[in-house]
Amino acid sequence: MDNMRLKLILPEVKADSFSKPQRCANGSCEGKHFQQRQVVKKALRDGGYKEVAARRYGCLRCGRTFRVYPQGVSGAQVSQRVKGMAVMLYLLGLSYGAVELMLGALGVFFSKTSVYRAVQAAGEGVEGMKRSQIMKGYQTKAIGADLTYVKCKGKWLPIGVIVDPLNGLVLSIDQLSGEDAQTLQEWIEPIADIVGAQVLVTDDADALKQAADQSGLDQQVCKSHVVRNTKEIILSLTQAVETPGEASLAQLEIEPVQALADLRRLEELIHSRQPNEQTQVQALYERYAQAAPPKKGKSASVAYRMRNLFLDRWNLWPRLTFYRTWNDKDGQPILDGTNNADERAIGWWVKERYRSMRGYKRELSVLNVSRLIAFCGNRLSMGLDLASIIA
Repeated sequence: MDNMRLKLILPEVKADSFSKPQRCANGSCEGKHFQQRQVVKKALRDGGYKEVAARRYGCLRCGRTFRVYPQGVSGAQVSQRVKGMAVMLYLLGLSYGAVELMLGALGVFFSKTSVYRAVQAAGEGVEGMKRSQIMKGYQTKAIGADLTYVKCKGKWLPIGVIVDPLNGLVLSIDQLSGEDAQTLQEWIEPIADIVGAQVLVTDDADALKQAADQSGLDQQVCKSHVVRNTKEIILSLTQAVETPGEASLAQLEIEPVQALADLRRLEELIHSRQPNEQTQVQALYERYAQAAPPKKGKSASVAYRMRNLFLDRWNLWPRLTFYRTWNDKDGQPILDGTNNADERAIGWWVKERYRSMRGYKRELSVLNVSRLIAFCGNRLSMGLDLASIIA
């Protein structure tokens, strides 16, 4: 937030700065020549001006008259500077009502409904955060995709966030109709095509693996997720193997001490994650490959659970170790093997503001607010130019 404060660029009000009209206010008129008719006064709610002058022009082609306002002023009663301050305060964590009170204390009346409208308008004005409108000309070798949920009118809405995992920039925030593989593919594939991505970085969800395969993308599955999940499963299986009376291993002629050693070895391999270790994971699986599946209505045996664990990690190995072999021209790894960039984007730009709320009232507000905050986050290091999105 310090960077946002130090590099914040608010709209300015310059009462003597006017731009010459370039087109007629009549949408059906193509006139390009205008004559100034008069100067009129306009009351304004602003921290620096109570009144500014507006110039009234007439179109020499159709006769339509219209006003031209100075920089930072529009036909609205409040200046763009006030709207920018309202949006800034909301982004810093104040509620709509608290922003109204803050601006009132500064001598500017701006109702919380007006604050809400200013924030929504700014969110709608953000470019490059929609699936159909990625940042103009942006290219990257990889994208990261993840889902989160926010509550709107009592319903949980799935929100998809796509980032550039190489620098953390948010590329797209979209509301999704579901989390099945087909929906995820229809969301991810067009964005990958637009930015020229070859690799998809995700968590360990099966639907995301299917979406990557169907989109023709290489995939890096987050090593942190896999390590954490594997350790939890290994702990559960270790306790099960050590439970007296466990018979499924004996049916495969495997001693409990061997099963415990296999679990320890898998944990070691999961931590080392070398591409050439896939054959060792395969060997672990093959020791348990003949374990019988459970009968209908029965729980899986320890041996069958171990079979499935080793089989899943064997199949997962190329996706888990992809970052080890994908290097730049100097031979340096391009990815770090995690989807931390996506999780940070969700935490900072979607969930952090959402935590202080009791849910959204409109589905469009979910996207407007999230995209607006992500837009600001993308620009913290280069200066947040609120003037470019305040209408």
